[in-house]
Amino acid sequence: MSKVAAIQMASGPNVKANLAEAEKLIKIAVQQEAELVVLPENFAIMGMAETDKVKIAEEYGSGLLQDYLKEQAVKQNIWLVGGTIPLKSKEPGKVFASCLLINPQGEVVSRYDKIHLFDVTIEASNESYTESETISAGNDIVVVDTPFGRLGLAVCYDLRFPELFRAMVEQKMEICALPSAFTSLTGRVHWESLLRSRAIENLTFMIAADQGGYHVGGRETHGDSMIVDPWGLVLNRLPHGTGVVVANIDLAKLEHTRKMFPALEHKRFQCAFSST
Repeated sequence: MSKVAAIQMASGPNVKANLAEAEKLIKIAVQQEAELVVLPENFAIMGMAETDKVKIAEEYGSGLLQDYLKEQAVKQNIWLVGGTIPLKSKEPGKVFASCLLINPQGEVVSRYDKIHLFDVTIEASNESYTESETISAGNDIVVVDTPFGRLGLAVCYDLRFPELFRAMVEQKMEICALPSAFTSLTGRVHWESLLRSRAIENLTFMIAADQGGYHVGGRETHGDSMIVDPWGLVLNRLPHGTGVVVANIDLAKLEHTRKMFPALEHKRFQCAFSST
């Protein structure tokens, strides 16, 4: 059994302030004995404009944000899922929304680039988002061995695409880390339902770290970071505000659930995930 944590923040345009806040929350998670900590999407910057993240983009391998994540993992002796940070893309004016998994030695174990980009209009709140204008879509599924189990990485809008999660289960995923910045309106109606559905249908743990609150740029995010077990039960959550959600991940429970309720073995159709 292992303790894991999801961090909830309301990041703004000041990178230095965001990093200081994230460090404070990581320390709180570690004080509660968390060994795996998940930061939210865009933890380092929620800018005044979508192009702000492009201005701080780093080459993969070095840079302020990557060094910060490595330092935190080493200092706190944890596995750290680094939310998302902007890494440079070959497409002009665009970045990858990259989620890095760092081990306690400060090594990048894996990198996931957000595959599904949030290009939507929400009429009820008069919001419009076009992530594809500043973000290059990733192509590759990531599931990796950790001391806590087979960990899959996904980001925010990915949550709406069950075929991605089924493809990760085909790669033996047992736990999924989901850094997010769900909008307030869509979060209220869909966030919990989607998280519990992905957990139930794939018989997997979900660690969902969400942005939560009002942001300087005018956006409001939902929060309600939570950890969900393979039976769809919410083990812990933080409905509002900045803070930390901690819960135990019990792989024996996962294995027992999959054995007693072998839905994954009963599937009749293969889900083919193709990259572009």
